[in-house]
Amino acid sequence: MFLRSLPNASPISEVIFDIVGKQARSLELEKITMKPDFWEKPEESKHVLKERADLNEIIQTWQKLSAEMEESSLLLDMAMEEQDEEALKEVFGQVQALRTGLRKLELQELLSEENDHRDAIVSVNAGAGGTEAQDWAEILLRMYMRWCENKHFKVQMVDLQGGDEAGIKSVTLTVAGPKAYGLLKAESGIHRLVRISPFDASGRRHTSFAAVLVFPEVDDHIEVDIKQSDLRVDTFRASGAGGQHVNKTSSAVRITHLPTGIVVQCQNEKSQHRNRDIAMKILRARMYERERRVQQEKLQEIHDNLDDIAWGNQIRSYVMQPYRLVKDHRTGFEKGNVDGVLDGDLDEFIEAYLFHRMTAREKSVGG
Repeated sequence: MFLRSLPNASPISEVIFDIVGKQARSLELEKITMKPDFWEKPEESKHVLKERADLNEIIQTWQKLSAEMEESSLLLDMAMEEQDEEALKEVFGQVQALRTGLRKLELQELLSEENDHRDAIVSVNAGAGGTEAQDWAEILLRMYMRWCENKHFKVQMVDLQGGDEAGIKSVTLTVAGPKAYGLLKAESGIHRLVRISPFDASGRRHTSFAAVLVFPEVDDHIEVDIKQSDLRVDTFRASGAGGQHVNKTSSAVRITHLPTGIVVQCQNEKSQHRNRDIAMKILRARMYERERRVQQEKLQEIHDNLDDIAWGNQIRSYVMQPYRLVKDHRTGFEKGNVDGVLDGDLDEFIEAYLFHRMTAREKSVGG
């Protein structure tokens, strides 16, 4: 009976992960690092070293998994020949561990697109619905803060617009950590909440919407041409808690890119100069993402129009009444532990999205 439950211990194909191509690219980068002038351009050197390290990590992981798979296969043959039940159980455990390792390797492969290695800029914007939607936006903010905390990612709050009575109207964060953008891009879209409203004295069920926008943070290695003549820079007093905390100087900065209508702002720093620097960084990121999508002939922007934060456009629903379920409408993946998800347990949703994208691309190429 035990034999029927034993996983299929098939070899791990190096073709699937293009190991030969990765080894060739790693050697090519190794030659670049040996050039006499390699260290004269620190920014370029950093990117070369980072790419080589990422490639070598995948190659070494594949080699380790392949060796373990071969060992398990030999042990399986011996156990089958001798009908050794204990050895078969050991093989079962080894293959289960290999499956976990293989899935992690697949995720590394999925997070190899152009900007996946970059840090992320995340914005959460409340949709129509006043206090309900603003409270939902704050719940999402907490969810992402907890997820980042679990990942040991560094988070900086750039701009926060408080709600009229509760919650927030919008917030912008920078998230720094390994593959931050590659992971968080799965969250870009409209998020829908269904619950009994804590703000409704009649205890009625309400539906609220909020938009999450995710951009790769653009560093100095990427050129984004922004003309000063295309910018309108406004300064204003940063909002505070009142009393002695009220900012008495106009340190907050809002920058409008006139040709595209993109507006960014920062008010978290005390220095106007620092707020302007951060706002420009966010503008460069949004300009880069916009241009990248135009070049790829994608017609849909990353939810720049907040009028679309409404029914029918959601990527994920969080239902707390009349039943409890979180469902991603793109992948079909769902989870009943709503509280756990809102407490930052997002990894399975993110992984499902990444594998879904890979499958869609393969079908597109195959078709």
